[in-house]
Amino acid sequence: MDTSDMNPGRNHASEGVLDTIIVGGGQAGLALGYFLSRQGRDFAILDAGQRVGDAWRRRWDSLRLFTPAKYDGLPGMPFPGDGLAFPGKDEVADYLEGYAAHFGLPVRPGVKVEHLRKEDGHYVAEAGGQSWKALNVVVATGACVAPKVPGFAGQLDDSVFQLHSSLYRNPAQLRPGPVLVVGVGNSGAEIALELSRSHFTLLAGKPTAELPVKHGRAAARFVLPIVRFAGLHILTLGTPIGRKAAPEFLGHGTPLIRTKLKDLAAAGVESVPRITGVRDGRPVAGDGRVLDVANVIWCTGYRDDFSWVEPEAFDGDGRPRQYRGVAQDVSGLFFLGQEFLYAATSATLPGLARDAGYLARQIPRRGTGVSAGSAAGRAQQARPQKSRPEKARERA
Repeated sequence: MDTSDMNPGRNHASEGVLDTIIVGGGQAGLALGYFLSRQGRDFAILDAGQRVGDAWRRRWDSLRLFTPAKYDGLPGMPFPGDGLAFPGKDEVADYLEGYAAHFGLPVRPGVKVEHLRKEDGHYVAEAGGQSWKALNVVVATGACVAPKVPGFAGQLDDSVFQLHSSLYRNPAQLRPGPVLVVGVGNSGAEIALELSRSHFTLLAGKPTAELPVKHGRAAARFVLPIVRFAGLHILTLGTPIGRKAAPEFLGHGTPLIRTKLKDLAAAGVESVPRITGVRDGRPVAGDGRVLDVANVIWCTGYRDDFSWVEPEAFDGDGRPRQYRGVAQDVSGLFFLGQEFLYAATSATLPGLARDAGYLARQIPRRGTGVSAGSAAGRAQQARPQKSRPEKARERA
């Protein structure tokens, strides 16, 4: 399904000034687009992918969500199928594409914003020689932006095939011989387990924790609702425990959920200490061993990249200075879909809808200077009545 022609009057470089530009057409940008469209806003969603959902299509072939379908729908449209099943990455991509089409969201595909600046009271987003102007900009590029690999990766011998997990698709990409997976997060554990069926596999690092129950349909029914509640309502920047947990969460990531250490051991995956460097073109583990492997997959995560954003809205660590997505020092600039933006679930399908709904109420409306969430903003808009089930979904 091609979404490039939806709302054609608003899908090309704007000659005027839009109310809002959303940079990023993934789940976060689409959820916000849903709320803005209900407010009657004049906005555009600029996305680097050629199709809505491409960020998911590019993930590895066997990837499945950890959350069941009943928690994976965006506002106004439940995720189809068995509510206790765990959708694959292509199912998610197709759902997002269908969502954008169903609500007629003004997605402009194939637009990678290269520079964002502010001039004369509005923002200018530049991409491929074109530009879009808006009073407000929401950065919804997500948490998986710039792949992160150690600096010594370039010292590996050319005979060692290496790639970041963002480029991994399936075992057929690898050369014959042992493979080293670096990083014991969920991506590293899942990829190592898959590779163990065709390659001798080593896994370097140590997990932060593990989900203490077996992942699956029973967990989806009885355990994950509790985890979801905690991630939405307890581990937030609005609670003391959430504020204390946020730095730890951002620094160490999530616990192993589906694939545990015992599963890896049973599959013959050899655990080794973290990789500390390279010697004679081969990776060196923390115990001094030189690992003679033919392949290395770096499951070492991502880093934020806001180098294209000109306004000074970031702290010394490069993270946005914001509260609940509203930039603290720059008017008209907002963020959505970032890790722990407000809660532990802020970057996930089950958690970002609340953030999107809140943000839509904070973005000033054209010509008013007030947000839709203020008393004046509420008085200036006629919001369509929602059915009881739809209200319940938006609170979830």
